[in-house]
Amino acid sequence: MPAATLVRFVRRIGLLVFAAVVLSFVSPKARAADRPNILWLTCEDMSANLGCYGDQYAVSPTIDKLAAAGTRFTHCFTHIGVCAPSRSGLITGMYPSSIGSQHMRSTTVLSPEIKLYSQYLREAGYYCTNNSKTDYNFNAPKDAWDESSGKAHWKNRGKDQPFFAIFNFTVTHESQIRAPQKAYERNTERLTADQRRDPAKAPVPPYFPDTPIVRHDIAQYYENITAMDYLVADKLKELEASGLADDTIVFFYSDHGAGLPRGKRWLYDSSLHVPLIVRWPEKWRNAATKSDGLKPGTVRDDLVAFVDLAPTLLSIAGIEIPANMQGQAFLGAAQAEKPREYVYGARDRMDERVDFLRSVRDKQFKYIRNYEWWKPYSQNINYMNEMPTMQEWRRLAAEGKLTGPQTLFMAPQKPREELYDCLADPHEVNNLAGDPAHAATLARLRAAHEAWIDETHDLGFLPEVSMQAFMRQGPRWRENAEMQNAAHRIRALWQIQFDPEWAKVHDPASIINDLLAVKASRDYGPGLTAIRIRCAELLGGAWRDLPRANDMLLAATRNSELAVRIVAAQSLVELRRSADGTVAESSLQLARPIYADGLKSDNPYVRHAAVLAVDALGPQAAEFIPAIEPMIKADKSYAARVGEFILATRGGGSQKADAEQTPDAKPKKAKRKAAK
Repeated sequence: MPAATLVRFVRRIGLLVFAAVVLSFVSPKARAADRPNILWLTCEDMSANLGCYGDQYAVSPTIDKLAAAGTRFTHCFTHIGVCAPSRSGLITGMYPSSIGSQHMRSTTVLSPEIKLYSQYLREAGYYCTNNSKTDYNFNAPKDAWDESSGKAHWKNRGKDQPFFAIFNFTVTHESQIRAPQKAYERNTERLTADQRRDPAKAPVPPYFPDTPIVRHDIAQYYENITAMDYLVADKLKELEASGLADDTIVFFYSDHGAGLPRGKRWLYDSSLHVPLIVRWPEKWRNAATKSDGLKPGTVRDDLVAFVDLAPTLLSIAGIEIPANMQGQAFLGAAQAEKPREYVYGARDRMDERVDFLRSVRDKQFKYIRNYEWWKPYSQNINYMNEMPTMQEWRRLAAEGKLTGPQTLFMAPQKPREELYDCLADPHEVNNLAGDPAHAATLARLRAAHEAWIDETHDLGFLPEVSMQAFMRQGPRWRENAEMQNAAHRIRALWQIQFDPEWAKVHDPASIINDLLAVKASRDYGPGLTAIRIRCAELLGGAWRDLPRANDMLLAATRNSELAVRIVAAQSLVELRRSADGTVAESSLQLARPIYADGLKSDNPYVRHAAVLAVDALGPQAAEFIPAIEPMIKADKSYAARVGEFILATRGGGSQKADAEQTPDAKPKKAKRKAAK
């Protein structure tokens, strides 16, 4: 080798060695020991019903002390008021309606570039443990956690290795309010006599009927909060005993609001507003991490969304925030310069019942758009119906004994839009959407909502059966042009009923007729099915009065896609239903073979649509019981729950809710029995 070449080679090797040495000092793993530990203490189904948030009925001494030693956030909101969709957005930093995880207990397919915050932390050298709930609406990657189980703990980390640990407490879960007496006593056995709540003093929201049964549920909800407070104390004592308290940033929050009717699952503050407390040790408070203002007893009123937690976690750990995260950091070195103006909420399918709502809130006002406003609030969800408060509410509604705001949730349909002044009306019972004095606020929040669904590519406009069809095409399904086109067309279709200006220049009948008449081609697969399903739904709901609605639906019942035929038949039945609620024999003759095919379908989403259509027949659904019973025995999806409801209410059986008998149970593990 020539001398000059040898010199260049040696120099190059020297530079490479030097670069390797430098990188070893600046790489995340090498600097990991200089990063704070992070502990998340979380609970379930609890609103900000804590002493530190001003709730006089609450007993929460440990969490109140945590707030006094840290920072209390007064405006933190989840994006969906139920566990699995809420967690899916929290751990990805992306809205569930953007990644297809907005339906309760579904399974979405994540694009390859979407990673969980725990994966980023592990790459940076953190020891990450989850104790123990996952429930993300997608299968967690194998490298998501160092440990994820009931035994997962920070103590198993390597020497001097920083940790991120979650401990999730389930005692506040909805199911534990109505738990059997022995289980309830076991959950709350540590409570002292003065910590027990007197139901007579329970704060009853104005939308609930004020009865002893309702007060009893509220009292037990609060006692479960106190039981959870003990568990938080245990974990904080363990942290202190390990000598790690001064090196650990502690978060406390709930996955969504109270597990009581009109709380959990909805878009009111009783569902979306949650407590958030952060205790930031003095050792780690400095200007470089923008945490110097997090002194004990601090209260912050900036809007915080659950999609902000993932980027905030990375910001605290000194990790670059990936561009695909839709949240913004509110703490740490990468804290956003501009605070949030709005937080957003969504509700799609909850358990076995389908709906479609969106919300946007600033610090004072909330706007809710009920896309399927012709449906009632109080659809029958087997699991929700197990709550004594819900049973009491339904009983009094049937007896005509509800008054004032108590009647709102039992209305036969929802308003198209809702607007609330959350400061003057914290229970959100006075709808201002039709008040001219608030027209400017309504217009502003409408625009904010529409901008958000555009920016986030809201997938809620797609029927779930169609979205699942696209998912089967592979991990890049969200980039499918056909899917995006279908969602755009459906959104434009829905826009007509909410925008008077659109309605002036667009004829719904012509648009729907044209969309139903589009011929299938290579450019229209699941997307065309999605469009046709939504057209048929609108003809049975918002636009049932269109002159040609009957003819268009009749044509759609002959469509090649069974999913379209089912929805078209259901809408046609609704269109022809008599004033007394009965369905004509001619309509049943048309619907019977379509529903029968649907109940036998291999596609769980098609079966679900079919059994929902049968349930909508009311008492006349009884004739389908012979077809429903074998479906229940074989079905492992939510369709079986609707079938169980039909058997219980039209077949003389006993309704059984089997979805979440324990907080960690999942439908696929539930044991179902056909009603006898």
